Amino acid sequence: MSHPSRCVPPRPVRRGAALVCVLASVLATGAATGSWEPAGHDGGLSYPGPVPGARQAVAPADPAGDAARLVSRSGDRWSAAYSPQEYEAFRRSLEGEYIGTGITLRRTPAGRIEVSGVHPGSPADEAGVTPGDILLTVDGESVDGVPVTEAVARLRGSDRPEAAGPGSTVLLGLERDGEPREVPATRARLSIEPVTVSREADGVTRIHLSSFTAGSAERLRAAVREAAGDEGILLDLRGNSGGLLTEAARAASVFLDGGLVATYDVHGSQRALHAERGGDTRTPLVVLVDAGTMSSAEMLTGVLQDRNRAVVVGSRTFGKGTVQMPREQPDGSVAELTVGHYVMPSGAVVEEHGLVPDVVVGPGEDAETRARTVLSGLATGR
Repeated sequence: MSHPSRCVPPRPVRRGAALVCVLASVLATGAATGSWEPAGHDGGLSYPGPVPGARQAVAPADPAGDAARLVSRSGDRWSAAYSPQEYEAFRRSLEGEYIGTGITLRRTPAGRIEVSGVHPGSPADEAGVTPGDILLTVDGESVDGVPVTEAVARLRGSDRPEAAGPGSTVLLGLERDGEPREVPATRARLSIEPVTVSREADGVTRIHLSSFTAGSAERLRAAVREAAGDEGILLDLRGNSGGLLTEAARAASVFLDGGLVATYDVHGSQRALHAERGGDTRTPLVVLVDAGTMSSAEMLTGVLQDRNRAVVVGSRTFGKGTVQMPREQPDGSVAELTVGHYVMPSGAVVEEHGLVPDVVVGPGEDAETRARTVLSGLATGR
């Protein structure tokens, strides 16, 4: 997983904390200018599901050595090495949990890091942090000039997980209306809400799907059921860095009536993902994408595009079409290594190339406005 705005560290082996940094970077809205703190869980890693006979979907131990050595030898640009603590945090995040403060961040046009959202009831909310606050420091260290993703990692304590569990304190240096202040916040275990829904006055239901954690497809299905009879659905996958391949296939089932979603290989052995029968195939659907749409999100976009179920609007997607699986090492560390690639029903390969939208939004254009215009046309033509 990588991205034009990635923050890969100079070390030859990416640790789990660095991976979180990279992952959060692609969860930016717009042109990868911001980052969701809670969404730093995913990283675009795509898991097809549990490995038969493996403990917690971790393959048998590799006698060659620990994760860092294995990753450094692999030459795999998508690989990452985790300590046991880092991997446990990562596993929980795929189940929809993370440890943090509940802050979302973005880069302002002036180059500063701004709080773009605060999870209600979160430690940051209780500490009085509000959208619009400027983040100056984390634990006394300036974030001026650092990638938003690095600021996210510091907030979550991903760079030192042994000292950043639930109950640990992080000191936030903030600025509001030109006045600087320091606010302590206690990290907590929080739930990720991958699906947010808004019903617009024009009869359009807008659904933002931020990641494919466990249960995200069922949340999407519930949102689509609620939209029954609406003029159309705007599915926003901008900044969605992926997640569980099985969840993406289930998400495709929400809009398809069975059929092939994608094929992928695991060490040369071919597998296939199929949609379930009975999805909504009638409601007009537009999918919004950008350069931060990657991995499983690209797979969902690709199948809806290939099977003429949706019109895709936005900019070219990232281009990550690989599948990773974890391998536990003798010392308890975990290496994430690529085991194969996935292919769309049309035979298109996502890796490197990404997906080109049906309607490409040019510089200076508002993608959501364009998407609504397209959706209106689809609804009129029903």
